[in-house]
Amino acid sequence: MTTPHPIKDRIVRDVLPRVQLPGQYIGGELNAVVKDPTTVQGRLCLAFPDAYTIGMSHHGLQVLYARMNDRDNWACERVFTPMPDMERLLREQDLPLCSLETYTPLGQFDVLGFSLQYELGASNLLTMLDLGGIPRYADRRTAAHPLVIAGGPGVANPEPLAPFIDLFVVGDGEESLPAVCDGWLAARRGGGTRLDQLAALAASLPYGYVPQLYRTAGDGTGAVEPLRPEARAVVEPAVVDDLDALPLPTRPVVPFVECVQDRITIEIMRGCPARCRFCQSNPLKRPLRWRGVETIVRAAVETYRNTGYNVVALLSLSTSDYPHFDELLARLSAEFLPRGVSISLPSLRVNQQWRTVAERLGTYRHSGLTLAPEAARDPLRRRIGKELTNADVLEGCRGAFAAGFHRVKLYFMCGLPSETEADLDAIADMAEEIARLGKQVRGRWPTVVANVSNFVPKPQTPFQWNAMQRAEYFAAAHDRLRRRLRLRAVQLRCHDIRTSLLEAALARGDRRVGRAIEQAYERGARLDAWTDHFRPELWDEALREAGIDLEHMLHRARPVDARLPWDHIAIRQGRRHLEREHARAALCEK
Repeated sequence: MTTPHPIKDRIVRDVLPRVQLPGQYIGGELNAVVKDPTTVQGRLCLAFPDAYTIGMSHHGLQVLYARMNDRDNWACERVFTPMPDMERLLREQDLPLCSLETYTPLGQFDVLGFSLQYELGASNLLTMLDLGGIPRYADRRTAAHPLVIAGGPGVANPEPLAPFIDLFVVGDGEESLPAVCDGWLAARRGGGTRLDQLAALAASLPYGYVPQLYRTAGDGTGAVEPLRPEARAVVEPAVVDDLDALPLPTRPVVPFVECVQDRITIEIMRGCPARCRFCQSNPLKRPLRWRGVETIVRAAVETYRNTGYNVVALLSLSTSDYPHFDELLARLSAEFLPRGVSISLPSLRVNQQWRTVAERLGTYRHSGLTLAPEAARDPLRRRIGKELTNADVLEGCRGAFAAGFHRVKLYFMCGLPSETEADLDAIADMAEEIARLGKQVRGRWPTVVANVSNFVPKPQTPFQWNAMQRAEYFAAAHDRLRRRLRLRAVQLRCHDIRTSLLEAALARGDRRVGRAIEQAYERGARLDAWTDHFRPELWDEALREAGIDLEHMLHRARPVDARLPWDHIAIRQGRRHLEREHARAALCEK
């Protein structure tokens, strides 16, 4: 006889029949891990501040879930941002947001860990804290509340979310997350106030940043400085030295509902040999490390047996730069082609290996090809550190069309430093030239999709001192591109300008932006990364009331010696590396 579970029973009876896609809230998926709470020392809930269909497609979540559940002394569960209909019903029924595995309210865990993958998830984080019964502000939590931590690329500048997070984990999570969790149990056993416990935890972790141990400097820059001796002036990233020694998750949780990515994902390499100056992932993920061919193939086969997925995706910032690329592709093809399983290479950089990858993939399921030239003229590409030429792109596309590809997706940016009208025109020209090349090679028009994003100078990049273009510039650039295009075979997709400006404010802001996040949330901001939920007017009001000067924050260049809100967060190569690359980019403009 099943033991009654009051919260679960009410959610199943009174809530799930009234929401869309209830399968995202029920748990019990293939390979989900449910442990008896009485058999472990600590309980962790991994919180992804976006919808289930997005979060369950994220490889890092599966990695950390497996990593923590492999430990006998910890139970790890999951929770995602509920959709608005679910949130409304939880509030109406006075029910908490619970984990999927055991329907435990978030406030009852020892540790609640957020994965910060995209700046526009900020309001979702507050949604989850509120629904979970946890005070929004870190300094209002007591010993009864869980430790609220956060990791991921959003920690490149943690200050906008600093008021809400107890501890940020900088760098790789596979070894740092277990250490944080064990350290928190030890700190609580040591007694003292919650702040004393946080200070003890921070003192033991070179990659742990506790915002309450710092204060904002009084010079107007938004930079922070230590308040207590346990607070380090610079927080260093955690780095996994031997990637191949870390086990891959070969029993990932398989959702009941369709997600953004339904496939086997294998991280083959971390870091990237390229030095693109706009890219935030490159400095955050260095140094370059990779797994062995045998490790990858064995993990892919085992995961296939444990899931039944029919696509294997090789994950890295630049898959074609993997040092044993040919051998790996041959081994995977031999294993999976006979099974009808395709191989996906979502992150290809245009290089010598990429030029012939279509031939090595064979003739199955490769109708589409994705490339990121970023700029369409060689001089601008050199300035941003993208080491390829238009000739490389065209030669690679020619080979792809000859091998059977009939769709090419291109990613460009507009608003890059020193961009000219000629650079914008070249985006349309390159897309049309590739379309004509496809017609020449294949005898019929391919589909070419040109995606144009708006450049945001992200923290921890050589362009972090550069200004962002204003909304008027992006609107004019998008209009110019639309007027330039003539061929129906080319589709132009321009990123929403207001979304990009908010992304920039959340990426580059200081602690004052936290007040704007809270005010936007209270006005109803939810799921801001979703076009059909984003309400920019709420953010305009919130930023204005919080006294945020976007003109100064976004649209003015800063001197290289200026203090920045994220200076206390280090990258492996150090700030000097960013300064040198910033200077080299400036030299390329001359």
